[in-house]
Amino acid sequence: MRIYKILKKTNAEGPGNRFCIWVQGCSKHCKGCFAKETWNFSAGTEYSAEELFAMINSQENIEGVTFLGGEPFEQASEVLKLTKLIKAKNLSVVCFTGFKIEDLKSQNNNIINELLDNIDLLIDGEFQQDKFDLSRPWIGSSNQRYIFLSNRYKLRDIMKYRNRVEIRISEDGRLVMNGMGNFETLKSDICLQDYKNIVK
Repeated sequence: MRIYKILKKTNAEGPGNRFCIWVQGCSKHCKGCFAKETWNFSAGTEYSAEELFAMINSQENIEGVTFLGGEPFEQASEVLKLTKLIKAKNLSVVCFTGFKIEDLKSQNNNIINELLDNIDLLIDGEFQQDKFDLSRPWIGSSNQRYIFLSNRYKLRDIMKYRNRVEIRISEDGRLVMNGMGNFETLKSDICLQDYKNIVK
């Protein structure tokens, strides 16, 4: 599986503490996408499902795994292998996709259908800049939907969460943000003094 980024523990990318995997490669190219660096299918780092699961299995106190992108369904076969291992450990699976579930199902693809069977919460629909909306947790535009594919979560469980942004300092000293928020505003608001305070 080609991966853009891994975050071993976060509580800004789905319910509870989660292990997050940003897959590399996306053909959707939504206008206003916050993650254009994930579009290139040739970039990123390759991992096997077993390597990724070993990382997941080493984490304590996580509720599940979130797949973001990039586009997870454009690497459906490898994502499926990993979700099977995750579900066997009784961890939840949350997956973001730019496709609508109806379009995924209409392909009549056994791998895609089996992947859907191994996802608890699917957040579907491409990001639409003219429908920008942060009123719901983890969703960036009003057209996107929560699709509950198992009994693990209900809408009432999801709506108790609020959007948040996490800021970390990478090993090379860069500020790295994840979560859901207006990143352009945040970037302009973070000044050198803020950086010094974060470092402290």
